Amino acid sequence: MTRSPVIPALLAVTFLSGCTLVRGVPAVPAPPSDSGRETRVAVRPGPGDSEADVTDRVVETSYRIGDESYDVWADADGYVEGGLASWYGEELSGRPTASGEPFDPYAMTAAHKNLPLGTRVEVENVENGRSVIVRVNDRGPFVDGRVIDLSLAAAQALGFAAEGTARVRVRALD
Repeated sequence: MTRSPVIPALLAVTFLSGCTLVRGVPAVPAPPSDSGRETRVAVRPGPGDSEADVTDRVVETSYRIGDESYDVWADADGYVEGGLASWYGEELSGRPTASGEPFDPYAMTAAHKNLPLGTRVEVENVENGRSVIVRVNDRGPFVDGRVIDLSLAAAQALGFAAEGTARVRVRALD
């Protein structure tokens, strides 16, 4: 029986990517040295973390998309913002998010330029009063004038999937 080189390669990529759990959600892999900065911080264990998980972890402090560089805030304390939300769906299903997990258009998730990955936010559609709680697991939106991108499920729950965008109020819960 011959061994496939695929499994050792996948294990090496996983190990080298620095994917670990931070507050119970996958952390973003360390950015390449030419595309962002990283810092090592001690992290308290989250739900389901073992004592071995309480180590220094790589945490995203900035990242680059094209020629633009974005800073990631140290925390979400007091964050409230109003503006335009959009959504993305099945066309990206299964593709990796910034957190490293596969994108699921039917999960209650969001993309934000600056909030730390794993931050939970309440998003309210100011036009109809509906609100949802989503977890930031990706980066974006990168369209001028938009404050957050939501999964298809979140856009449907807020009642704007057919329109594509809506005026929202975003408030960090963490």
